[in-house]
Amino acid sequence: MNALVLGEHEFGYSEEDFEQVRTRLYRRAGISLATSKRQMVYSRLARRLRQLNLPSFASYLAFLDQHPEEWQPFINALTTNITAFFRERHHFDQLVSLARESQRRGRPLRFWSAASSTGEEPYSMAIALHQALGEQARQVQIIASDIDTGVLATAGNGVYPLERIAQLEPALKRRYFQRGTGSNAGLARVVPELRQMVEFRRINLLDADWRMAGGLDAIFCRNVMIYFDKPTQVRLLERMVRLLRPDGLFFAGHSESFVQANHLVKLVSRTVYQPVQGATP
Repeated sequence: MNALVLGEHEFGYSEEDFEQVRTRLYRRAGISLATSKRQMVYSRLARRLRQLNLPSFASYLAFLDQHPEEWQPFINALTTNITAFFRERHHFDQLVSLARESQRRGRPLRFWSAASSTGEEPYSMAIALHQALGEQARQVQIIASDIDTGVLATAGNGVYPLERIAQLEPALKRRYFQRGTGSNAGLARVVPELRQMVEFRRINLLDADWRMAGGLDAIFCRNVMIYFDKPTQVRLLERMVRLLRPDGLFFAGHSESFVQANHLVKLVSRTVYQPVQGATP
């Protein structure tokens, strides 16, 4: 029997179990877990073992292979969701500049938030665009997607603890959030006109068909590529670039770089890229 990873646990958990989790997650979602994530895997999946009344990770992996409906809870448990309203504010300033230029050309505006998590990113996009375009923002389409159905449910509701919006300017909080009362005290909900601008979808970036039409003005795919290996990053970037307009923008995370894909994108601003000539249809 393999030795338990990191000492004794409530559930049987071997080095082989950890490697099997890594393999399954990579094949299903493209996420490459570092070997340092052993304890994280244990703590996140242990909750599922308790819910399913299973004695070990080996039994859970067997259960996973026999019950396809368990793949989504498996992925939900192992994906990391760190987000905030107006994270990397300079991106939203550039988004507004892009939107105003497209508006002057009289063309519709379409955007994709490719890892929307609990919704703070696409709602920040909606706020910035509504402020810049006024009533014409009603014609803006923001597609917001994630692989995790749990965070998508939160995003669709658009309800957040007040501390999640504490850093926003008072005027933005008054204009774009409804404070809860009674049993909803301590919560705030995104106003309906913003929720109507955003369409939430579950998309696994490894899926062969994203059901996404081309001609996008911008794609926000921030702090996502860091979870994929380099070959997967290039394949995904190639597919995403094809969905952009030739003058569209690709917004990346502050720790991401695409020097290995300079045939696809060029850096035009801080962690903002544009397709190279010929990379889009």
